[in-house]
Amino acid sequence: MGAGAVAGDGGVAVVVDVLSFTTTLTVAVERGITVHPFRWKDERAAAYAAERDAVLATGRSRRDGVSLSPASVRAAVGVERLVLPSPNGSAIAFALAGSGATVVGASLRNARAVARWLADRDGPVAVVAAGERWPDGSLRPAVEDLWGAGAVLAGLVDLGATSLSPEARVAERAYRAAVLPDDLVGCASGQELVDAGFGADVDVAAELDATDVVPVLVGDAFVAG
Repeated sequence: MGAGAVAGDGGVAVVVDVLSFTTTLTVAVERGITVHPFRWKDERAAAYAAERDAVLATGRSRRDGVSLSPASVRAAVGVERLVLPSPNGSAIAFALAGSGATVVGASLRNARAVARWLADRDGPVAVVAAGERWPDGSLRPAVEDLWGAGAVLAGLVDLGATSLSPEARVAERAYRAAVLPDDLVGCASGQELVDAGFGADVDVAAELDATDVVPVLVGDAFVAG
């Protein structure tokens, strides 16, 4: 895992899962909700949430209550703590808890804010595009996460960063070449959500630099950094 490369060095791992974990995370944290990441489809999730007096987010397909859908979190009332499993971004963040790395959640909604936060810190940074999953569970590259990672990196370059790896340069250039929000709606993951009736979630994810919140994992929960 790319994030693991900085864990032992006390660096920063920036997790990017645009559709939808880190987008939903930014919506929750800017509303004052503490977010606990967790593994996807883990039978211990309900007990984990109960131990923390937290609401357990459901799968988006349930279409009721709070879920991985950022629109559902935006509409939620009375939620103070949320366990938010996802197969990619949340699982990565959960795995990194206690690793020694500082874990940050980034999306298109807060990319510039994360870049500014990173610019004030020393040490290695890994910006991790979480990706998606094929039906058999294997990893599928997701262009929206490449753009999200590139948005953070473009923000760092605009602030004077020069020591990007070749891979980071590719992500930065991909973001600058993207036509947003149209490309986000039109990409494979965006179309999957639109076709399933979750176009509003894509709209939330496309709110470029809409918030200054920087979710930072403290212990086992994300709070505003």
